[in-house]
Amino acid sequence: MSKPLILVVNDDGITAPGIIALVNSVKDLGEVVVVAPDSPQSGMGHAITINKPLRLKEVHHIEGIRAFQCSGTPVDCVKLAVGKVLHRQPDLCVSGINHGSNSSINIIYSGTMSAAVEASLEGIPSVGFSLLDYSHEADFTASAYYAHFISESILQYGIPKNTLLNVNIPKLSLEELKGVKISRQAVAKWEEEYIERQDPSGRPYYWLTGKFVNYDRGQDTDEWALANGFVSVVPVQHDLTAHYAIPYINENWDFSAVEKGDENVPGQSKGEFNF
Repeated sequence: MSKPLILVVNDDGITAPGIIALVNSVKDLGEVVVVAPDSPQSGMGHAITINKPLRLKEVHHIEGIRAFQCSGTPVDCVKLAVGKVLHRQPDLCVSGINHGSNSSINIIYSGTMSAAVEASLEGIPSVGFSLLDYSHEADFTASAYYAHFISESILQYGIPKNTLLNVNIPKLSLEELKGVKISRQAVAKWEEEYIERQDPSGRPYYWLTGKFVNYDRGQDTDEWALANGFVSVVPVQHDLTAHYAIPYINENWDFSAVEKGDENVPGQSKGEFNF
């Protein structure tokens, strides 16, 4: 049987230390192919490039590994990998290792996790890895250890269909880490503000700043796990439906006037909503 085919992507760029650490952590598990942005793409979320051509170039700075740099977003990288680079469907997609947290609400903004989501949408078992250290000189030893363990576990046991994993690792040594906690996403947000400044021509510009606020005191969350020295593993699904809200809206909203074509409903008599 052929070796498992493993696609490696990220959002920090193809030369980032984190992706090198991730490649080294999984290269003994199968055939590894890297497709990653040619420059940092943090915070791009699930953006795709639609208004300009994409460039894809094979590079050779990761010894013994086929690697390509892409001019687009992390999601573009996955799409091009599946559509143009790989000779068959990958058995696993690993994204990261990201420089900085992607726990809780950060998953919404994360290019690292969006790349994993895109691969998962293609039916590829996928996982994103993030280390809670923004430094370019971050120590990825512990992260690589857990990336290998979790990647091997996915290849061996699989994960449920239409799900992927969001893995975050505290800034601790391997000896200091207490293990793995399967967690839920904490209820949290960024409280942001824009600092206004002026350029040399006197024109205003704005710099985004803010702080992360965790409202969730549950001990089953990713934020609790990370704060207490555990690697957090959150299973993520594609379905964004708030299923619990469906009965509330059905029970509390009055749709009868709309269903009857009541003329007192805004727009009904004027035909504003007739398409």
